[in-house]
Amino acid sequence: MSAVKRRFFVSITTMALTKKQKQDIIDDLKEMLSRQKAIILVGISGLKVKDISQLRKKLKAIDGNLKVVKKTLIELALKESNLKFDKDKFREEIALVFGFKDEILPAKIVYQSSQENENIKILGGFLDGNFKEAQDLITLAQLPTREELIAKLIFATRSPLFGFYNALQRNLNILKVKG
Repeated sequence: MSAVKRRFFVSITTMALTKKQKQDIIDDLKEMLSRQKAIILVGISGLKVKDISQLRKKLKAIDGNLKVVKKTLIELALKESNLKFDKDKFREEIALVFGFKDEILPAKIVYQSSQENENIKILGGFLDGNFKEAQDLITLAQLPTREELIAKLIFATRSPLFGFYNALQRNLNILKVKG
């Protein structure tokens, strides 16, 4: 019985998409491309479905999205959105990660996931309509977030004030003891 199920599953997964299905995928991609602030191209060769699902959950939490699509369909959708993409430059399976609210946070999440799973690789991406190489996106992903920078700034400005306040309090306490 399991051999029958296995053959049935294989025949479903290898069935070619119809032109209508392909056009629906391209239309869906174009809609996402019109709303995106960042697109990260992620290599997912050898990645398990469980790992893709975990990455999707992390991205959904920041209003991001992960879409696994054939390179030819990616090329067509990007071309119609006036973004240059050469599918022959990439040998592995590709997923598109879209960031709809933040430009850097999706790259940060993909980078952190790539540190945990060697099958996830940042291949490049689009920021402000321009293609960025993988190393550029990794560098951006390693930068602190806006919130982290604000917290560091607040701490840095408060630290000298607290030191000054403590010095004054110490002097006041000395004067009270003597007086």
